[in-house]
Amino acid sequence: MKAAYLFGVRDLRVIDVPVPEVEQGEVLVRIGAATTCGTDLKIYLRGYIGGIIRYPQPFGHEWAGEIVEVGDGVEWLESGVRVRAGNTSPCFKCELCRKGKYNLCTSRTWLWGAYAEYIKVPKDIVVHNLQMIPEHVSYEEACIAEPLACVLHGARKVGIKPGDKIVIIGSGPIGILHVQVARLMGAGKIVVLDKVEERLDKALSLGADVAVKVDNTDVVDETVRELGGKADVVIEAVGLPGTWMQAFRFVGAGGRLLMFGGCPPGASITLDTEQLHYGELTIYGSFHANPWEFSEALELISRGTVKVKPLITGECKLEDVPKIFEELTSTKKHLKIAVKP
Repeated sequence: MKAAYLFGVRDLRVIDVPVPEVEQGEVLVRIGAATTCGTDLKIYLRGYIGGIIRYPQPFGHEWAGEIVEVGDGVEWLESGVRVRAGNTSPCFKCELCRKGKYNLCTSRTWLWGAYAEYIKVPKDIVVHNLQMIPEHVSYEEACIAEPLACVLHGARKVGIKPGDKIVIIGSGPIGILHVQVARLMGAGKIVVLDKVEERLDKALSLGADVAVKVDNTDVVDETVRELGGKADVVIEAVGLPGTWMQAFRFVGAGGRLLMFGGCPPGASITLDTEQLHYGELTIYGSFHANPWEFSEALELISRGTVKVKPLITGECKLEDVPKIFEELTSTKKHLKIAVKP
């Protein structure tokens, strides 16, 4: 089969590899669609957090497709069933799992290789993080259950409350999903910041109240004016030290900050200790999601409560994946591209 493998930073190739052989408890899925993700782009450009990526690495992690083979012991699935799966499963045994922090499991099962004709789903993920796709949900839409699950996880951590004034920095796919989830949780006014007008327009069409274009002028005064005061919650959805630090300029006393975007390895920021201490700010990191949040995300997509189809702004063939990722390094034209093997 054809599959995209990452051989190093900015070294992505589509190669011929054997179709995986299914063992007990596993399933083999023919990929119907896989979607590009900001995390994949970061991995392409700079690698990933320690030990997770090992070159050559099967690439991609947001996918959906049709089961073509079922291993021994899997009695609730059969060929022809449409499914999607998360890219991890916790071990349920390590110290963090015993504390209920399944998204931080130190011995999790990982699954990469969405940009391929077929993908083999490991037993643990089949059991804990695989969902059947309703017939009215497209493969492309089902793919986005993965980032939506992560957004749900972060929104719950920061504790969005009815009436909260929200600033979201970044209007890419994650920022736009945060807009919809914040609205679902009862947020009051939502202001979104970005450099790209087309992305801001998309955010407005999907629930944001105000869009502020970031340029060379100071946008803090404009944002605070539009919001009617400083924010109760600021969500950073870019993943750069500069925007992490900028988030503190929008938050009011007693406010909460969700640092959702992952920065490059080794990055650091400086904080105003007076603001943090006397303003009683609360800062949350957010990484990945728990298994049940993937199921919840697919349900929200299925019901149309969270609209994900507008996030898919293009498609490509599997053999074009290396070219697409190189294009994504220099353009903000697309939100998500659906890869169709």
